[in-house]
Amino acid sequence: MTTLVIGAGLIGSQVARLLVERGEKPVLMDVAAQPAAIGQIVDISKVTLTSGDILRPLSIVDVLRTHGITRIAHTAANPLLTVGAQRDPYAAINLNIMGTVNVLEAARVTGLKRVVVSSSSVLNHYLDGGEDRGDFGKEEAFPRPTTFYSATKQAVESLGLNYAKWCGIEFAGLRYGAVFGPWSGSGGGGPSNVIREAMRNALAGKEATVPPGTMEWVYSKDAARGTVMALETKDLGSRVFNITMGAMTTPAEMAGAIQAVAPGAKVKFEAPAGTGVSLSNRDHHAELTRAKRHLGWEPEFPLQAAVKDLAEWMRLYAA
Repeated sequence: MTTLVIGAGLIGSQVARLLVERGEKPVLMDVAAQPAAIGQIVDISKVTLTSGDILRPLSIVDVLRTHGITRIAHTAANPLLTVGAQRDPYAAINLNIMGTVNVLEAARVTGLKRVVVSSSSVLNHYLDGGEDRGDFGKEEAFPRPTTFYSATKQAVESLGLNYAKWCGIEFAGLRYGAVFGPWSGSGGGGPSNVIREAMRNALAGKEATVPPGTMEWVYSKDAARGTVMALETKDLGSRVFNITMGAMTTPAEMAGAIQAVAPGAKVKFEAPAGTGVSLSNRDHHAELTRAKRHLGWEPEFPLQAAVKDLAEWMRLYAA
């Protein structure tokens, strides 16, 4: 059993760590891998790093055949996620949609079955419409995504479901909440970078800034554990799973969690310029029943535990 992890970053490095702990030597494919940052998460000697671009289908096929890959965890996404897609929609559409299609098609032509793909909880939050209440004969029967990023993730899920239906791919789409956690490299997404910077400032005795709105988070270690469970379960039972903390976190709650590990820290609530933290237009949290029933997954890191673990890691690596 050899797993290809596409995207060796915030989540992908944690997926690799869990696979190594299970005795596997996974292959990490990235267009520009960051060995120093990856090595802070997983023993670099116990993984195989390879260069590859999901916008070049033959490079994916080459990696699958060269390394005898039997399953894929696809965690790559456009830079800065929602804000990045709003700034450069074409690049995000190309990478998220066509990149994922290239991964699914590579799996199809090589006979590989299990493909776990990163979706996003933006599909639970960034929606509008649905005034016709599901009436198939009416134009506004269902809600539509309100950002380019959420639109790409809806397309990814729909395409993956059709590859499952018509091509026999064991597709799973995981709707991660806003992810934060240990990572010292570039990338990671706006929300993750904001929390990392807030923690860095709080630990240094400086003023920390957290997003001003209520958000639904997931810790990177929990996101990775859900991904590995989706790779390993014999019968997925369903195709799309919410992977979040299962709760909405207010700015005051995030500030309190940071202050618990950095007593006396001053925390303000605003979106720092250039970070691209955007706010949901819905305030309900994701339902985790399917993930619990079919994957056996539920979060091990609620907010306080997640922030504490991140602080411990940042103290260790001075990230």
